[in-house]
This record gives sequence, structure tokens and C-alpha cells, in this order.
Amino acid sequence: MVQTTDHSQNSAENLIYYTIIATWLLWLIGGLYIAGPVLGCILSLQALYFYYIAPSLPKAKRLTTPHWSVSIWLVSMIMMLVILVAGHLNFSLGTGVIIKSTIGWAKGWLLIALFIFAGAVLPIRAEIVCRAICRTGKYTIFLLPLFLAAPFVGLPASLWVSPLKIIGGSGPEYFATILYTLEPGSGVPRWQFFAPWSPAAGMIGLVYLVCAIQEKDRGWRSWGIAAALAMIILSQSRLALVGLVIVAPISFLFSQVTRPWMWFVILPFVLLAGWFAIDILEALNLAKSEFSGARADSTRVRETLGRIAVERWQAEAFWFGHGIVERGPHLVEYMPIGSHHSWYGLLFVKGLLGLFALAIPMMVTLALFLRSALTSALGRMGLSLALLLLMYSFGENLESLAYLYWPALLLIGMALQNCRQVQPS
Repeated sequence: MVQTTDHSQNSAENLIYYTIIATWLLWLIGGLYIAGPVLGCILSLQALYFYYIAPSLPKAKRLTTPHWSVSIWLVSMIMMLVILVAGHLNFSLGTGVIIKSTIGWAKGWLLIALFIFAGAVLPIRAEIVCRAICRTGKYTIFLLPLFLAAPFVGLPASLWVSPLKIIGGSGPEYFATILYTLEPGSGVPRWQFFAPWSPAAGMIGLVYLVCAIQEKDRGWRSWGIAAALAMIILSQSRLALVGLVIVAPISFLFSQVTRPWMWFVILPFVLLAGWFAIDILEALNLAKSEFSGARADSTRVRETLGRIAVERWQAEAFWFGHGIVERGPHLVEYMPIGSHHSWYGLLFVKGLLGLFALAIPMMVTLALFLRSALTSALGRMGLSLALLLLMYSFGENLESLAYLYWPALLLIGMALQNCRQVQPS
């Protein structure tokens, strides 16, 4: 009998499928922060096990060698640890702090590489990931009335904080069951769903949208897209709305770019853009000002945090960084220096070498996807997700949310492995 998308064909697909559809249950018990790293480790160990026993397996069941770009991710994330330890030694932070920081590295930067590696080498179908996300979307729509009504019927914003927080983490928000938050000053409700904060929910909504668009079943696709749009809009994240306009159409544009009619459609817009360039630039500057002014206090804090991170990186820890995150002054509401921005965070904590450790694999990945997206649906999905990560690297710390957006990392790994098939011989 032919297997359908509803049926997992191996243990790796089972683990991935049921972990995704258990998202809301894990959120309720505060287990999402644990489930992501545990799943990443299990999948990677499973891959290593099959490599170890490969000589005793039939050739058809052996795992393929990872694409060289996957190795760049693994080496770069391991270099993050070397750089991290060097930063600790430079500031004499002690063995205990090194151990604690190493655990944090394993739950963040290493986890990114592990999921990309697992997606590349294990026999996982992208359809399984997309179907599971669409099923989770259906559950999200069912729960939506509760979330929408909560701030208006007097339900508490936070239901509880799971005792699982004892295992450690960046803060209690990773283990909290929160129905909504109120915007400081205006008191307008925002929703974060199963994410630790609202902008992160917008990011996950974009990941879900990219995946839901690829679902072949019209019914499941509708559930997935509806849930993704709800997360993006109700999060009220400015970056998510920008991503909705930029990232979502990427797959369609690259699927049509080799067709002559597309260029005839684009040409008039290019000519008009040249004639009205000055007006367009003025409109973009106005839009940027309105974008920043929508939450002026948030923009001010983010810009100040970035400025402090760059100044202290240049003056105190150019190559290897400070090794640890530090709280900022009252001016930035005591937010961690370099937070809300992966690149500023890397410069402050891991220095210029740490920034290169992320920039190199990310640029290699994007370059490969720009080519494979022309001929491969998986390549187009990989490009959309890689662009999404690049965009959010300027608004979030990618390592702190890897436990949530790990399905995107799996699909990026699959798309990188697929680059082997689309390259000319």
C-alpha cells in the first residue's frame, strides 16, 4: 500500500511528527524549551548510530554523506564554543561559568547545527513536517477564541509558570503559560501563543506560513495558512508584517523566474521605478520613520542596546568577546546588552570571530539556495526559511529561539542536501 503524508515511515519521522502536533500540550506543561533540545540530540545520535553500523546495513539503507555546506554549519557552531571559552579565559570568568555557558551554547548554537545535520542525512520527508505544522495550525484555530476573549473577560494574562523551570533557562517566560500581554503605555493586548514573547510568535507564524503553503492537501493547507496569518497579525510584530510581504512571495517568484512572461511583467515596474526613484526613496524613508515610530520606546531601547554592544566590543573584547551576557543600564531598562539582535549579541559575547562563525554558513546557505530555488520546490522552501532567519537575526537572538523554530532548521538541512541533486554534473 502506498504511504500517505499522514503516515510516518520511520522512527525519525514519528519523533518529528508527534513532537510538532504535541506543541500545545508541551506549551501547557512548560515543556517546549526541553522538547526541542532533546529532539535535536536524539535525531543526531540516531544519525551517528546509523553511520556507525553502516557496514552491516544493505547499501540502500545507508545514510548519505552530508552535503559539504552542512559540515560548514557543524564546524562553525563548534568554533562558537572554542571562541566562547577563549572569551571566558580572557576575562578569567572561572570554570563554573564556562560550564554554564557551554550548556547554553549546546541549547542554542549547537542545536541549530544538529537540526540542520539531522534534516540533511536522515530519511525525513518535508511533507511530514508540513502536514504536522498544518495539524498544529488546526488546533491553534480551535484555541483562538479563548486567546482572543481572555483579555476582555478578565482571565489572567499568565496562567502559571511550570516547575520545569528548575532545569534552567534564560528566564521564566520560556516555561510560562501566557494567554496574552498588554502593551506598556497603551494597554492594548498582544498575543504570543506558545512563544516566549510576541515578536517570536510572529517569527514562528512566518515559518508555519512557508511550510503550510507547500502542503498539497487543500484542507490542511487552509488550516495551516489561517493559523499562520493569525499568529503573524495578532502578535502585532512589525518585523513579522515585513516578513509577510517579503518572505512569503519568494517561493512563487523563484518558481516563475525562468518563464519569459515573468520578465515581461517585471520590466514595466523596473522602468517605472527608475523614473520615480526619488519619490520611491522618499516614500521608503517615510515608511521607515513610521515603522520605527510605531513603538518608539522599543526602537529606542533596541538602538541603544546595539550602540552599547558595539562600543564595548570595540573597546574591550574585539576578537573573542566578553564571553557572557551582561545586563544593560537603566537607560535600556536593564535589558541584556546585545539582545534583540543576533549580530550585536555575537559581537559583544563572542567578538568578531563569533560574528564570522554565523555569517559564513549563513551566506553559503543563501548562495546555494539562490541557485537551487530556480529548479527545486525544496530549494525554494529552503531559501524562504533561510531569508527568514537572516531577517530575524536583526531583530532576535537566533540561538535563544532555536528550540521553537527547529522545523525550519530541519527543512533547511533537507534543502541543503538536495543541492547535491540540482548541481550540474
